[in-house]
Amino acid sequence: MLKSELAALPETLKGSLREYRVVEGADLLARVDGFYKWQDARRREGYWPYGRSTDTGPRAVCDVADDAGLASEGVNFGSQDYLGLSGHPAIREAAHAAIDRYGVHSAGSAAFMGNTGHSIALEKKISEFLGMERVVLYPTGYAAGAGVIKGLVRSGDYVVMDALAHACLQDGAASATKNVYLFRHLEIESARRWLAQIRAKDTTNGILVVTEGLFSMDSDTPDIMAMQDLCHEFNATLMVDVAHDLGCLGEDGRGHIGMQKMLGKVDIVMGSFSKTFASNGGFVACPSRSVQQYLRYFSTPGTFSNALSPIQAAVALKAFEIVDSAEGRKLRQSLMANILALRSGLKKRGLEVYGDPSAIVAVKMGTEATARLVSRQLIDLGLVANMVEYPAVPKGAARFRLQVMANHTNLQIQAAIACMKAGHEIAALELEEILQPEMRAVA
Repeated sequence: MLKSELAALPETLKGSLREYRVVEGADLLARVDGFYKWQDARRREGYWPYGRSTDTGPRAVCDVADDAGLASEGVNFGSQDYLGLSGHPAIREAAHAAIDRYGVHSAGSAAFMGNTGHSIALEKKISEFLGMERVVLYPTGYAAGAGVIKGLVRSGDYVVMDALAHACLQDGAASATKNVYLFRHLEIESARRWLAQIRAKDTTNGILVVTEGLFSMDSDTPDIMAMQDLCHEFNATLMVDVAHDLGCLGEDGRGHIGMQKMLGKVDIVMGSFSKTFASNGGFVACPSRSVQQYLRYFSTPGTFSNALSPIQAAVALKAFEIVDSAEGRKLRQSLMANILALRSGLKKRGLEVYGDPSAIVAVKMGTEATARLVSRQLIDLGLVANMVEYPAVPKGAARFRLQVMANHTNLQIQAAIACMKAGHEIAALELEEILQPEMRAVA
């Protein structure tokens, strides 16, 4: 979009969180007012699609309410429940049984009697599932990502991470050391240059290299074997975040680590239960009991937080059992069929999607103005989907992240395709009308 066209847009269709990330003023509370005014203007005009709630849970069709309370219903491609396990009868039964046995609260950190028998069994199940020696549980996936870095990295050490690594990984790195280096997304040679530069001047301190099994905004994956070999070459440690691919991708559900034949060969594997395993919580799988025990007592987001509730531990354990079964294999087959149908249908309708097939089908919008105009249309059209803009993605690279579930029907897939196409067409006409005076002036 030309600068003159951008200037012609109303304030609600331009600007981003970038303008409010750093605010000034002595009054810490008053200085955030500018952000709220901009946000609320977007809300009043229907361009604020965040903070929604549901009364029905992450079903394939669900009721939603925006953060002003306006209710609607639509086909749901906005929830992270890739195998549709959140409503599975065995999952519900496991949750009820855990309540009957333990109550609802862990009542302590893992260091102070917050674990239950389900927690111990879950650690064992994950270690076997990944071919790793030991596992540490965390109350959230975010805590696991930030916590493993804070637990292992000290101020003299280095973190070399993919530039698109999740915010929890970046926050953990920033809180652990000033020596944080970002390599170009998926580029092995970019990572190599940083490692060579570090080791040329420092052979004493540690280096943690951080990447993800599947990047959730672009639906792409690194060469994990090449990353691990690179770490061996420079005496560094590799950590892979498998939050979005573990359980839901690969014939056996081991995600990209399994598909790339790296099971049990990656130094550290970190993941979350919240995408596929029907629960809050996260884990770190490591190669020894010594690492497990060190993290348990020196990884502050785990040490100083309540442990997973009995319900969460029981649900995640049952979810792993389903994932690691013939039923799980069938669910993954259904999920992949839905993914391929959605990607193919969107492309046939002229819409561009990012990356490789995964439960995340990111649909390119480009400008924030286009994405916001589309977002205002989708609820009326009957589609629940999440718009993503800066800072989650770069400026000018806004998109919709459609999150596919195994229990979506073909009719629901086709409805999503039709809604995205119609929303984009209507938005294009609206944008043209907004910019008409500017376009006539240029002509």
